[in-house]
Amino acid sequence: MKRKIVAVVLASTMVFGMTACGSSGASDSSSTGSDAATDDTATDDGSEDANVTEGSSDDENTLTVWTWDPNFNIYAIEKAAEIYAKDHPGFKVDVSEIKSDDIETRLTTAVSAGDLSTLPDIFLMQDNSFQKYATNYPDIFTDLTDSGIDFSQFSQAKVAYSTLDGKNYGVPFDNGAVIECLRTDMLEQAGYTIDDFTDITWSDFMEKAKVVKEKTGQPILTSQAGSPDLVMEMLQSCGQSLFNEDGSVNIKDNKALKPILEIYQQMVADGTIVEVTDWDQYIASINNGTVAGVINGCWIMASIVANDEQSGQWAITNMPKLDGVDGATNYSNNGGSSWVISSNCQKQDLAIDFMKSTFAGSTDLYDDIISKGALATWAPAGDTDVYAQPVEFFSNEAVYAKIVDFATKTPSNITGPFYYDARDAVGVALSNIIQSGADMDDEIATAQDTVEFNMGG
Repeated sequence: MKRKIVAVVLASTMVFGMTACGSSGASDSSSTGSDAATDDTATDDGSEDANVTEGSSDDENTLTVWTWDPNFNIYAIEKAAEIYAKDHPGFKVDVSEIKSDDIETRLTTAVSAGDLSTLPDIFLMQDNSFQKYATNYPDIFTDLTDSGIDFSQFSQAKVAYSTLDGKNYGVPFDNGAVIECLRTDMLEQAGYTIDDFTDITWSDFMEKAKVVKEKTGQPILTSQAGSPDLVMEMLQSCGQSLFNEDGSVNIKDNKALKPILEIYQQMVADGTIVEVTDWDQYIASINNGTVAGVINGCWIMASIVANDEQSGQWAITNMPKLDGVDGATNYSNNGGSSWVISSNCQKQDLAIDFMKSTFAGSTDLYDDIISKGALATWAPAGDTDVYAQPVEFFSNEAVYAKIVDFATKTPSNITGPFYYDARDAVGVALSNIIQSGADMDDEIATAQDTVEFNMGG
């Protein structure tokens, strides 16, 4: 039975990797891969379809929901409803499939029109967009701070995305904890094991990466040119952000950013990071054995398992931490989303109890939806037998429990309403430094100026 469950997990995570927590490459450089999910209910120009349910349900036992991806998010919310209905007969959810970008467009439209009655009871929001909308449109959200939901049981880095001014506005959902995936057969050629890459610093990692390159002929990491994913992961791993607590830009004076860019630049020069031109090449480099590993959100596992010939040749550990930076850890995050109870919800007590009993209270739910690749950031889920099962593809390790543990140790970062502006500006700086040999200090200063200009400052 255990083998069957694990087989289902690995097979189904193919969907998860490209459409759920996401990768920036699966869509565009400024959004997670969840934006790439197909949408049969709303067109790209924002026009509405009759199949979309608007507003709060009149049925006292029904909650309306907006989310995307039938194989992941919709499956999860419907499974949660099924579990909740066992103790609450007649309960159900009315789900409309709407992609992430269109949900955000609809929120903006509702606020602009001064009419929030079109909003559903519950909707899903990408974590990196949360601060922008909670800051600009606070009237959309229900304050969950005193709801009885125990937010301390979730990864605090995850909770921080949906927290504004000390108040909780979202229920954390899927896991984007960063993992380092390495080919154990290539490590063996270089005289290493996965333990040699566990709980280490970047300086140690860089030296070992040179040995791997020398012994195997392959770089240890792959990266999409111009994408700042790895840079952003390294920043968060030491609790650093591109913004200060007061919302001001923290790029030029960021104590960790320049050392991170220097590490990246040096590894490219050493040939231990290979830069590829697009997302397809990024995935191909992982699958065809031209690199020994990858560092990214845990959803990258879905792409790794696509090559079943490599089963048993991969292992997972935590990422390196920065040398000499206060607060540096071996843990970070990339991607994810959280559930929102809208202010238009006419049955807020029901919606809160539903969330409290399922996404914030049901190991049965998380044991089930792991078959869709949905890994929890809710700590109790990581203690179940399902999460403790060894996965043959990843060296027979209990990788899912390990990833939940990583999530609980990830430092928080400050996203703010201009997160994507800052992320994109750093991406441009990185590209200019690597591709054109531009001066690093000048590029960092330009990135700061660009974001401040976009903020109207």
